[in-house]
Amino acid sequence: MTNGRLLWVDDEIDLLKAHRLFLEKKGYELATCSNGSDAVDLCRENNFDLILLDENMPGLSGLETLARIKEIAPNTPVVMVTKNEEEDLMDQAIGSKIADYLIKPVNPNQILLTLKKNIHQREIVAEVTQSGYRQDFGRIGMQISDSLTPDEWIELYKKLVYWELELSTTDGAMQDMLRMQKEEANLAFARFVRREYEGWLARPDERPMLSPDVFKHAVFPRLREGRKVFLLVLDNFRYDQWRVLSHELADDFDMDEQLYFAILPTATQYARNAIFAGLMPRQIREMYPDLWVDEEEDEGKNLNEEALIARQMERFRRREEFTYHKLNDSVAADRLLSQLGRLTRTPLNVLVVNFIDILSHARTESKMVRELAANEAAYRSITLSWFRHTPVAELFHTLASLDYDILITTDHGSIRVDTPSKVVGDRNVNTNLRYKLGKNLSYNAREVFEVRDPKRLGLPSPNLSTAYIFATGSRFFAYPNNYNYYVQYYKDTFQHGGVSMEEMIVPLVALRSKKR
Repeated sequence: MTNGRLLWVDDEIDLLKAHRLFLEKKGYELATCSNGSDAVDLCRENNFDLILLDENMPGLSGLETLARIKEIAPNTPVVMVTKNEEEDLMDQAIGSKIADYLIKPVNPNQILLTLKKNIHQREIVAEVTQSGYRQDFGRIGMQISDSLTPDEWIELYKKLVYWELELSTTDGAMQDMLRMQKEEANLAFARFVRREYEGWLARPDERPMLSPDVFKHAVFPRLREGRKVFLLVLDNFRYDQWRVLSHELADDFDMDEQLYFAILPTATQYARNAIFAGLMPRQIREMYPDLWVDEEEDEGKNLNEEALIARQMERFRRREEFTYHKLNDSVAADRLLSQLGRLTRTPLNVLVVNFIDILSHARTESKMVRELAANEAAYRSITLSWFRHTPVAELFHTLASLDYDILITTDHGSIRVDTPSKVVGDRNVNTNLRYKLGKNLSYNAREVFEVRDPKRLGLPSPNLSTAYIFATGSRFFAYPNNYNYYVQYYKDTFQHGGVSMEEMIVPLVALRSKKR
């Protein structure tokens, strides 16, 4: 079996016999010719895995030959081989999308390296990646424990996301191993949260950063130093999605990345209101009853965010002006871009971007969207495509030219659910699949994090006997009525509201423009 079919085009091809023998010994099938016209004819008649092309030949030049080959075989990598070291020629060749550029005289190992990069890279990377995860698998397994510190949980989650991204293009066996390891980690994480969460709320000065602390720890210190802040809250934005988007921003920004813990329930009504109010939900309800909407009420649960920001600014005696905008579609993003000149005079601008949350719900409700985002890798891919092809990308590019500290965060993440957990409640029980609250809930206590005294977790109690339950691992709540249909409909959808690393450990990233 051949390692690949090569075409080498050089007007001195007879002088390269030693190189040709070396490549044939390495298992490559090699065709040769001495001019551009013959090379074009050979490309019409044959398929090659890679073409080595001399730049300086009589007749058609290397660049002219390259252009004709690209018309015939646009996906075949072409490596330019030349004695010419002029920068202009390099720019032309790179602009013509060559795969590599070698300066004569080349030695055989240089050629072998470029073949490995351009023909075999995918297999080599997959093999090395799988080997790396196999070696790390045992170490991660030994780390998984509900006795880890908050910082250790963050580092463990970052490592799991790293391997998830690295393995996303490899075969399913390693991905299945990682999926099982993440599920094991999430069950240990749920035990950790069950044990530690109440103590975090009782000791606000000693706890890890939670949703109500974002302004206090990230926004207000910058304002105190006289810096202007642009805060973007991307609803339902997971850390793995951030890692993918970060590559799109790397040319324009230096990044300072940290992770913090979203509060329970990991749902917009609670976690995002907590960010903007700087308070736990129960405190918001008690201090600002006009700005809190209970679950059973029909009114929108996030209509008072601007007012909550204003109240938090007042409590911390911040006198700066601020703006608040919410983007639900590209039209709203275009409108914001047109107003950006006016916003640059404001010390604090807060922007909520709802696309990813809308995508998550659309994936549940639309068969077509579910097909397009069939798994975590596809979900990340759609998020990346959204970013690249909407005005949000232009917004970031524009922000890179402004004198602002840019903060990116989210209210919560989401997890792909696959295991139903039966729950029974009255008709007033909320509809979320990852948390429930009500007076007469019936459930398997081993499968949930149950909270019978909500005030201890900073949560409001619409009734004296209200209890909360949170799904753990990859479970989702299902009602016994029409159970099979319900399970089939929601299995493998992305949900939020419960206890998992994906939902609770979320990014907070500070960007500073490289142009400053």
